[in-house]
Amino acid sequence: MTTPILRQRADLRGVTAEWRRAGERVAVVPTMGALHEGHLSLVKAARAAADRVIVTIFVNPRQFNNAQDLESYPRTEQEDARKLAPFSVDALYVPDLDQVYPDGFSTNISVSGVSEGLCGANRPGHFDGVATVVTKLFLQTGADLAFFGEKDFQQLQVVTRLARDLDVPVQVTGCPTVREADGLALSSRNLRLSARARGIAPALFAAMSAAAGRIAAGAPVASELDRAKAEILKAGFAEVEYLELRAEDGLAPLPALTAPARLLAAAWLDGVRLIDNIPAAPAG
Repeated sequence: MTTPILRQRADLRGVTAEWRRAGERVAVVPTMGALHEGHLSLVKAARAAADRVIVTIFVNPRQFNNAQDLESYPRTEQEDARKLAPFSVDALYVPDLDQVYPDGFSTNISVSGVSEGLCGANRPGHFDGVATVVTKLFLQTGADLAFFGEKDFQQLQVVTRLARDLDVPVQVTGCPTVREADGLALSSRNLRLSARARGIAPALFAAMSAAAGRIAAGAPVASELDRAKAEILKAGFAEVEYLELRAEDGLAPLPALTAPARLLAAAWLDGVRLIDNIPAAPAG
């Protein structure tokens, strides 16, 4: 089955109007393309939950802090369409820039609280860009369900909060991180790693997993985070941007493991910024 590629908002709304008249439930999987098995796991979940599935591809300039990063972000539309074919996706929405940000566009959506710290501290305006484009995609698709990966855990919290706060009638579902056999979280940015860096990259997950296990067993959080940072740097990473323990609900910093939590990290390797997170829960 060839997936229809739609680029104009009016065309998208034309097909979704037909689905709604038929009483069908619509799911959306928002992406920036360069699809991998992590994205495809979201599509599979959407396919199981809805009558119709829309995958969106839009490299959103408003969530990039670095022009070079935006320019070098992989764009693989035809390959993405090929990967989606086995899932019988009903529409691939690849909007032109003016369909998302028309001339004179001046609205910005900002979600406080969960957007602060972590990636929000080091990428000013990033989550405003995420929140704004996701709100637009929710409204343009009119989806009943939306699927996001837990790898971008802070982003998932931002999207969930904006839908709740703005009464957007969409159910946001987070899906587990998909990993390579060696533990590296799948990411479109992994394509930019050199062969040497790809060999080093799993050290991030390994150090985080070891730290989470020791913290769950009762070790002091601060010392375990310092130990894990040292292990990541020793493995060959250039910088650990952050490594923090945060409450899973609301992302408040946790000096001790007193509630279900996430250990979240961002680190630089070979000029590529890798992020990851893993759950941590008190023993017993």
